[in-house]
Amino acid sequence: MRRRLFGLSCLAAALLGASAALAQSAGPPEEVDVALVMAVDISYSMDPDELALQRNGYIEAFRSKELHDAIGKGALGKIAVTYVEWAGGGLQYVVRPWKVIDGPAAANAFAEELGEAPQRRGRRTSISAAIDLSVKLLEEAPVTAARRVIDISGDGANNDGRPVTAARDEAGAKGIAINGLPVMLKQAGYFDIENLDVYYKECVVTGIGAFVIPIREKHQFVDATRTKLVREIAEAPPEASVQKAQATIPASCLSGERQWRERMGN
Repeated sequence: MRRRLFGLSCLAAALLGASAALAQSAGPPEEVDVALVMAVDISYSMDPDELALQRNGYIEAFRSKELHDAIGKGALGKIAVTYVEWAGGGLQYVVRPWKVIDGPAAANAFAEELGEAPQRRGRRTSISAAIDLSVKLLEEAPVTAARRVIDISGDGANNDGRPVTAARDEAGAKGIAINGLPVMLKQAGYFDIENLDVYYKECVVTGIGAFVIPIREKHQFVDATRTKLVREIAEAPPEASVQKAQATIPASCLSGERQWRERMGN
């Protein structure tokens, strides 16, 4: 019995020692200039052609010299990115987990990975759930970032989950910036709203220098996406569009929920 207990104690000590050595060898989290979540709308309001154009915009952005140069000019010369697709409150997918981009080779490899990922679609539009997931991913990221940014692209207002302003304000209170890329290719229809860019500016984006770049024509996808990512990485914002926390939710920020209820007769 003594031998057995002695053996078990030695085994436990060995395991603890190995665990401590592994933790020590792992070291502190890698430092990067920016941790960026790209949260991309895949709701049914986006037709397959638009989804392909949207994905291709990010792929071409990561292949571009402008983005490579923006990364290289950072204090550390590297960023961390993850790509998420979302629709309704229960439909979010991490298409590509966190990856450190420290030069053209890594950026091009990430673009290839995006190109190989399957395309999905889903019901409803929950920008708030997309923000909540993005915040969670940033808080669990295996890096230490000087700045944390959420990049939201979509073609509609929030109509599922909690109010978008609640999610936005919680993210902003944690020092997380949110920028918007509203897709406005169609005229306002059954579940669409007019002036989606204004909605994004007033209800979605937050942070000093937060901005919105609307896409109104198909040929703008690549240029708009690249411009948006370069601005986020280089921290060279245009005129600020800062949205502060509010005690009450403006009616305009509930337009998607209200429209859904009216259309569904509820």
